Amino acid sequence: MNRSEKAEAIAELNQIFQDASLMVVTRQSGLTVQEVTDLRRKVRAAGATYKVAKNRLTLRALEGTPFKGLGPLFKGPTAIAYSKDPVAAAKVISAFAKDNEKLTIVGGGLGAETLDVAGVQALATLPSLDALRGKIIGLLQAPATKIAGVLQAPAGQVARVFSAYGAKDEAKAA
Repeated sequence: MNRSEKAEAIAELNQIFQDASLMVVTRQSGLTVQEVTDLRRKVRAAGATYKVAKNRLTLRALEGTPFKGLGPLFKGPTAIAYSKDPVAAAKVISAFAKDNEKLTIVGGGLGAETLDVAGVQALATLPSLDALRGKIIGLLQAPATKIAGVLQAPAGQVARVFSAYGAKDEAKAA
């Protein structure tokens, strides 16, 4: 890799780190090509990306990004998983690491916050951004339907009272 290729790789990684909201640093040793392919497929399906990058280039690319505190984690055979969704990458990597001991989570970052392994695991247990949005919409819609029901109830009662009086008057007239 010559200097211009390195500079291009650093710029590309820097842009990735600027755009991502979550980054998970993993250590992989002994993963087969099939296992890595399977991991990448799962990560991609969750809307995240898994990338193996040279530590030196990654350390240079971290400068000026919210993830600059992750520098000490890049020792040995490392890879990164990143996503704009604050939990997507953590969920997939955590699930894969649980099933495969060749991949271990070293740490991560959520914005400027540096996470240890327990922090990444805790993040992986949270519902996804779409699930949270669905819950919020459900909570917002529930009071509206209750209000509509309460407002309709008196009108229905008034109609029943008028109907009862009407039936009573008809019975007297007959």
